[in-house]
Amino acid sequence: MEMLTADECRVLGVLIEKAQTTPGQYPLSLNALVNGANQRSNRLPVTNLNESAVLVAVDGLRAKGMVREVMLSSSRVTKYRHVAREALEVSTSELVVLAELLLRGPQTVGELRGRASRMHSLESIEIVSNLLGKLMERQEPLVQRLAPTPGTRSEKFAQLLCPDLHPEDAAADQPGVAAAPQADPDLAPRIERLETEVADLRKAIQRIEAVLAETAPQDSEPPAAPPAD
Repeated sequence: MEMLTADECRVLGVLIEKAQTTPGQYPLSLNALVNGANQRSNRLPVTNLNESAVLVAVDGLRAKGMVREVMLSSSRVTKYRHVAREALEVSTSELVVLAELLLRGPQTVGELRGRASRMHSLESIEIVSNLLGKLMERQEPLVQRLAPTPGTRSEKFAQLLCPDLHPEDAAADQPGVAAAPQADPDLAPRIERLETEVADLRKAIQRIEAVLAETAPQDSEPPAAPPAD
């Protein structure tokens, strides 16, 4: 099995994700791939790849038989689709688990079940555990089990298409070295959502204040002074 680069992992993960979640917008153009690679949600780490870097990754994946170029009659722009299912000889369920590991790094069974289910239905933790077992038991394993980090009990699982892709992989391979804490990948979108809700509330309050100002009774004119003697 030929190893992938970090950029190839990100691009492949994006292609798998978008094929499952937004099939109407798939295959993807180079611009869509750049946007998907650099989006802030469902990614760890967040990247800032340019078109040249993404194109190099696409060419590398094409050479490894995982991506194909597509020319659609309805579009003048070259687009790309993955053939990872065939190249890796995996099921759709196994593929989305791999994609989640490529996009976010090592995760527990529960995290994988919750997050990968947005791409393809994974009905239970037991199903995900069985999928991980199959991916680990292959002649050339695609997944490895990581020992729980200090202070935790849950095992995590990492992909092996690029073993050094995420810092936690490297830390897990060094006895006595704790993995560096990772930022919550869902934090940024939650903050953005809260900021939007606060802005909407402010606008609503301003509208209410404007209506109240229009309907409030006007101060009556002061009584006329009595006529002078």
